Amino acid sequence: MRVAIPHKLGRDEVRRRLAGGVGEIAGFIPGGVADVSASWPNEDRMDLAIHALGGQIASRIDVEDAQVVLTLDLPPALSFVEPMVQRAIEAKGRKLLT
Repeated sequence: MRVAIPHKLGRDEVRRRLAGGVGEIAGFIPGGVADVSASWPNEDRMDLAIHALGGQIASRIDVEDAQVVLTLDLPPALSFVEPMVQRAIEAKGRKLLT
């Protein structure tokens, strides 16, 4: 799943807000039980490991000049939650970046 969220902030401000909002990402996962860890392999990519529902979901956030792109690798067994997760990411992402 790929979700692009537009922004009008500088990359530094986007990175600051993303780093401060990592704890909120667990709330995007239905059921409310998730553990999220983040790392920054470079200044414009945050890699996330989301442990939820008995497995790990790999994801990443790429910071671009005019948008932030979240790529979430949901396993096929969780495809039924994709619309809910996508709506939550879009709504909370816009709030974080405005």
